[in-house]
Formats: sequence, structure tokens, C-alpha cells
Amino acid sequence: MEQHFDLTVIWAGIIGFGLMMYVLMDGFDLGQGILFPFAPNEKARDTMMNSVAPVWDGNETWLVLGGAGLLAAFPLVYSVFLPALYIGVFLLLAGLIFRGVAFEFRFKAKTSKHLWSWSFAVGSTVASFAQGAVVGAYIQGFETQGFVYSGGPLDWLTPFTVVTGLGLVAGYALLGSTWLIMKTEGELQDWAYKITPKLLAGLLTVFTIVCIYTPFVDETVKMRWFNNISIIWVLPALALFCAYVVLRAVKKRQDGMPFVASMGIFLFSYLGLLASKWPYIVPPNFTIWDAASSHNSQLFLLLGFLFVIPIVLAYTSWTYWVFRGKVKAGGYH
Repeated sequence: MEQHFDLTVIWAGIIGFGLMMYVLMDGFDLGQGILFPFAPNEKARDTMMNSVAPVWDGNETWLVLGGAGLLAAFPLVYSVFLPALYIGVFLLLAGLIFRGVAFEFRFKAKTSKHLWSWSFAVGSTVASFAQGAVVGAYIQGFETQGFVYSGGPLDWLTPFTVVTGLGLVAGYALLGSTWLIMKTEGELQDWAYKITPKLLAGLLTVFTIVCIYTPFVDETVKMRWFNNISIIWVLPALALFCAYVVLRAVKKRQDGMPFVASMGIFLFSYLGLLASKWPYIVPPNFTIWDAASSHNSQLFLLLGFLFVIPIVLAYTSWTYWVFRGKVKAGGYH
């Protein structure tokens, strides 16, 4: 009997991997914008931008890959998510565009440099908040009739999604501060050491709220968490351990470990969310198989993605290797 690989599961893994790579790669440079207004001085802001200048464009490649793959492999997601999240997605894209324009213009500006600095900060913050709010809306689930979204345009905006939005702002700022610890020195590094514990406290507050809220928003999730002592509890425990490692590394004034451990917090939190919701891609009703495109479409697109992803990984690795080391004040690297 002829058998096929379950391409739907493979595609879910690819999309999940692409989105996680985007969060980790673009999170710390969005964090630079969030921290921008609070930097010690203008010289520090120049160094902050120079620290991400070689890599920030490439980081956003993962968002394009994840979004394109999601449209191709799971078209139902777009037919529900876009009507439900038009305003949130618009804010996300507007923030990213605004940030990108400000990033380029600030390098050239002289008399209007402060305006572009604020534009960079606002764009980064809005984009980060919108991403967090979208995650919160996914946790809450979507009201549908058949395969069509039946809720209102602002149903996604609730006190819970505001909390998750602010939490992701704090989380990206944490990635940004630990990136500065790793990539800078002197006054700017000292400032990053000082603010990192405060940002971590904000992130852990939201982490706790989400962990409490998520099992009670969906009966399936509640059963998965509480009916049996499950391996799923390992994931939040590992996230908390990474938070402890961040604090310990900051206290010891280590350079690289705070950033690595901060990425670990995001990774294990992300895996915990996926484990809670699996296999629902449009909660609370539709699984990845309900939302999937045809087998032939998935197979055709998979061949292209399996060619592109190694190239993106190789280019990303090469870029970070070339621009490794500390960023000096007054220089690009």
C-alpha cells in the first residue's frame, strides 16, 4: 500500500521553526529600539544601532519565510486570522516599516536625528506590542462559524492581549539589553547590566500570568496540564531555570551567558505554548490538518523551502561570524 509522509506535520514544524527563528533573531534588534529612549546618551544610541546594523535586515527574512509558508501550507489560518487581526497585523507591519525607514534615515540625518531616534523607538515598540497581542489572541482563540471568522474587528484587543503585548515588549527589551552586554563595553554595557534584572522581572510577571491563564481558556489545554503529571511541566521549569541563569550571569558580569539564557527563556516558553495548543492552529476548533492545503501543494512548496532554508541558515551564520566581537563606540564594529 502506498504511504505518504504526513506533510502537514512537516510543514507545521517548518513554520514553527521559522517563527521561532524570527523571534530570537529579530527580537534583540527590536529590543534596541524599545530601549532607545532610555539609553545613557546619543553616543550610546549610535553604538546600539551599529551593533545590529549588519544583521537586522537578514533577521527579518525569517518573518517572510514563516508568513509565506503559512499562507501556502495552511490557507485557513489566513482566512480566519486576517479578518480577526486586521488592526493588529496592520500595526505590526506599520511598526516594522516605520522602524526600517527610521533606521536608514537616522544614519544620514543631522538636524533631525532626534526625530528619527524617536521614530525608531516608536516603530520598534508598536511592532513588538502588536506581536505580543497577536500571541495573546491566539491563546484566547477565535470565534468562527464554519470556516469563517464571525467576531468583531476589535475582539482580539482584551486586557489579556494588552498584558501579553506589554510582556513581549519587556521580553524583547531583555533580549536587547543582554545583546548589549555581549556586544558592547564601558558605560553602555554597565547600563545594560543595570536594567536587565528589571526587564527580566517584567517578563516573568507576564510569564506567570500566561501560565495561569492558558490552561483555563481551553478545556483541552487544562486536561493536558492537570489531569496527569506530564512532561509538559518541564518546559516552564526550564524557562524559569534560564531566568535564574540570566540573573546569576549578570551578577557575575559575564558577557555572553545572559543573552544565551534569555534566548532560552523564549525558546522554552514558545515550546510550552505549542505543547499546550497542539495540534490546534486556529483554536479552539481547527487543527493543522483542518487548515492544511492539498498534499500536492504542500509537496511542491516543500521542495523549494528545503532548498531555501539551508541557504538562509548558512548566510545568517556567516554574517554573525563575520561581525562577531565587540562594537566600539564611534565605529560600526
